[in-house]
Amino acid sequence: MIFDYDTLKVIWWGFVGILLIGFALTNGFDFGVGMWLPFLGKDDMERRVIINVIGPTWEGNQTWFIAAGGVMFAAWPLVYAAAFSGFYVALMLLLFALFFRPVGFDYRSKLADTRWRNAWDWGLFTGGFVPPLIFGIAFGNLLQGVPFHYDDTMRMEYTGSFFGLFNPFGLLAGVLGVSMLAMHGATYLYQKTDDVIAERARKAAMAAGAVTIAAFALGGVWVATGLDGFRIVSMPPVDSAFMPTAKVVERGVGAWMDNYTRWPLTIAFPVLGLLGAALALALCAARRSLLAFLASGVSVASILLTAGAAMFPFIMPSSLSPGSGLTAWDAVASHKSLGVMFWVIVVMLPIVVVYTSWVYSIMRGKVTAAHIRENEHESY
Repeated sequence: MIFDYDTLKVIWWGFVGILLIGFALTNGFDFGVGMWLPFLGKDDMERRVIINVIGPTWEGNQTWFIAAGGVMFAAWPLVYAAAFSGFYVALMLLLFALFFRPVGFDYRSKLADTRWRNAWDWGLFTGGFVPPLIFGIAFGNLLQGVPFHYDDTMRMEYTGSFFGLFNPFGLLAGVLGVSMLAMHGATYLYQKTDDVIAERARKAAMAAGAVTIAAFALGGVWVATGLDGFRIVSMPPVDSAFMPTAKVVERGVGAWMDNYTRWPLTIAFPVLGLLGAALALALCAARRSLLAFLASGVSVASILLTAGAAMFPFIMPSSLSPGSGLTAWDAVASHKSLGVMFWVIVVMLPIVVVYTSWVYSIMRGKVTAAHIRENEHESY
């Protein structure tokens, strides 16, 4: 093996983080545009313009979501199993919401009936609104710990409920998830359209940016001063394969801030999360659409990195039995599996980045009503 086991564990934590950020940045503005569809498009042509902003690329963006799920299954099998047990109903809702996207894009234009098209517009809204809400609530619950534990035979038992996910901090994280992707989607729409739609998107981005700043700041204060975090007290050597229950973990207010003290440079993540959103808001006010979109992307990526840096090495802490919590050290596949899959990622990830970049270079430019009319049979 080119890398030892503990190094590969950290590398794979990084791989999952890169894929999740790629998912949030690309699928993120898809979700955001879908959320704004019924509100920023005042008639059928305006809504067609909005749909065609993301229509040619949304399926390709799904690559990041599928890759992130596949990598999690292959590299962190215990996390995959525990997440699908603990968040089963929420994940089913997520999948049902995602169903509205392919059928909404394809079926909406089949009939020129107003009620038919309005119904699919709300379906696309659902497919854009529900996923970031669920992802946000899930992250909020991860930071609080998930109620599961392993028994003596290493069978996982989840004792929580679906409605238990809707606690105050989880809901705040859900608001943050929705608002930051609404901001990201609105800045993308502002960049890709003109006239009245761009003007409405500009104002929408500013409103969503303000909510993002408020929710992220409030969440940060809550995590630092009022939320129990987790820290590892002792565990077997990192370069060994050991059961999650072999470590000792303690809970305490402010424990999620430990990594920021240990690695001061990580403070840059929450700072950029706030500054990126504030800059996106200011650039929208200054009518600089491309820079506003880039600043929004910096904010989205930094907010995710903030959560990752705070929790490292935890992936799925347990509120019921802290020692059962899953980390990057004990929830991973074998050394050989990580080593083989490392080369798969090293080869495939650049290919995904290159073809995604190529597609966006081809699809550059603004989408207008005139463009829709000229390409009637190729447009949604």
